Amino acid sequence: MADPVPVDLTEDEKRRFQEEALPLLDSLYGAALRMTRKPQDAEDLVQETMLRAYRAFDRFEAGTNLKAWLFRILTNAYINTYRKKQREPQKVSADELQDFDLYRELKNHDPQFSETPENIVLDSLVDSDITEAIDDLPEQFRLAVVLSDVEQFSYAEMAEIMDVPMGTVMSRLHRGRKALQKRLWELARDRGIVKGPSEDGHGGR
Repeated sequence: MADPVPVDLTEDEKRRFQEEALPLLDSLYGAALRMTRKPQDAEDLVQETMLRAYRAFDRFEAGTNLKAWLFRILTNAYINTYRKKQREPQKVSADELQDFDLYRELKNHDPQFSETPENIVLDSLVDSDITEAIDDLPEQFRLAVVLSDVEQFSYAEMAEIMDVPMGTVMSRLHRGRKALQKRLWELARDRGIVKGPSEDGHGGR
């Protein structure tokens, strides 16, 4: 990788950036695409992230979590640059999500149901369906789900990346998963994988 701007990095720092940061490009792009939902914007966001990371790499503490550090830069770049271009963020009523439970819905519509929701629903949907369901989540929930369930960050790492208290991370992730369950249920119902209340009019009773 050529130096994008004059930066006083040592040769060792330049080597470490190439060896340690560049292999994370795919993960960064995947997250950027979930944030922006546009391939070109995602590419631009990753490019900006890597430029900022390169400029600041002399301040990165070797031995700490480089991936979390890069995702923090990615998230900040998204908030400061790309979110401003968007319209009012999506919002979901807490009441709409509070009582939804995928396992209960499946059990209601099939009393013999004994498998996990993942086996019934996720295994019946293709990757693009799940990606679409994640993309449909409101921004703050989408980011929490991606960081936790896709990128496998801990609550503490997510709090650092998102710059919010850990309690906020847990709340957003809980509501994000509820919203994702609801969307996956709707997709499964629409595909005929399970029968929903709209088909029999009895809500499983």
